[in-house]
Amino acid sequence: MDIILKYFPELTDIQKEQFAALYDLYTDWNSKINVISRKDITNLYEHHVLHSLGIAKVIHFKSGTSLMDLGTGGGFPGIPLAILFPECRFHLVDSIGKKVKVATEIAQAIGLKNVTTRHCRAEEEKQQFDFVVSRAVMPLTDLLKIIRKNIRKEQINALPNGLICLKGGELENEIMPVKHKAFIYDLKDYFDEEYFETKKVVYVTING
Repeated sequence: MDIILKYFPELTDIQKEQFAALYDLYTDWNSKINVISRKDITNLYEHHVLHSLGIAKVIHFKSGTSLMDLGTGGGFPGIPLAILFPECRFHLVDSIGKKVKVATEIAQAIGLKNVTTRHCRAEEEKQQFDFVVSRAVMPLTDLLKIIRKNIRKEQINALPNGLICLKGGELENEIMPVKHKAFIYDLKDYFDEEYFETKKVVYVTING
C-alpha cells in the first residue's frame, strides 16, 4: 500500500481505506477464482494497482467522465481508477463470467458507487463512453475496430476521446497502422520500480 501513497500522496481517507482493503479481498477471491497469477498476488499493489494507475499519470479525468474497462479480468485497470476518480463512471466488461463476478464483488465490498459491470463480449456492448481503457487485452488494431462504436463524440476532457491501453515491451509494429493518432508514454518516466522499465501507456484518439 505504501507504494500507492508514494506516487499518489493526495488520497482522501476513504480512498486510502479502499486501496488498503484490496489486498485481503483479492487474496481471498483469488484462492477461489484465479484472476491474478498465484505467485504474483504478493505484488498486487505494484504489478496491478499501481500499474493500473499509470493511466492517471497521463490524463486526469474530469468529473463526469464515463469509461469502459474492456477485458477487465478481476477489475484492472477499472477498480483502481474508480477509487482514484470517484466523480467518474466506470463500466467493467469481460467475456469470462467468473472474472466479472470477482470485479463486481470487490467493487461492492469497498463501496464503489461509480462502477457497473457486465458479462459480455466487447462486440455486444453498445453503450458509448468518453474513453475505453484496457490492459493488454488484444492487439491495438483489433481493439480499435471493436471499440470505435463505443466512443462518444462530445468531448469534456483535455485529451480527445479515445482508447487508453496499458501495454508492455516493443510496440513499434503494433502502433504502425495508427501512428498518426497514437501517443506512447513510458511508465518508467513516472514510476521508479524496475517492473515499469518496459511498461507503457498507449493513447489513441478516435474522434479528436
